[in-house]
Amino acid sequence: MRSLYLAGGIFFVGLGAIGAALPILPTVPFLLLAVFCFARSNPAWERKILDHPQWGPQVRNWTERRAINRRAKVMAIGAMATGAAVTYLTLGHPWYWLSLAILLICGSWIWTRNE
Repeated sequence: MRSLYLAGGIFFVGLGAIGAALPILPTVPFLLLAVFCFARSNPAWERKILDHPQWGPQVRNWTERRAINRRAKVMAIGAMATGAAVTYLTLGHPWYWLSLAILLICGSWIWTRNE
């Protein structure tokens, strides 16, 4: 079981790294999943993520206080709004409504989290 958690942690770190380069894909949610997996398989790697200067504070804010800082909220909602606009311009109706629903549901959930 430990090796499955380790493989999952590595997989989620990889997705987080891709998310750091692509503006549409999130980074921190994948790192949260990686921390969860590494806590059960490799605590040293969990500590590396938590101590990372860029991503560590955001991951710790969520794991300790269930909080998202304002800048991250604005960036996440902005990325979802950009995705909705791109969907409108490229796919149009009815796909735009799905993208808009995701923006409204997920965006309102993100905005109401602690800071």
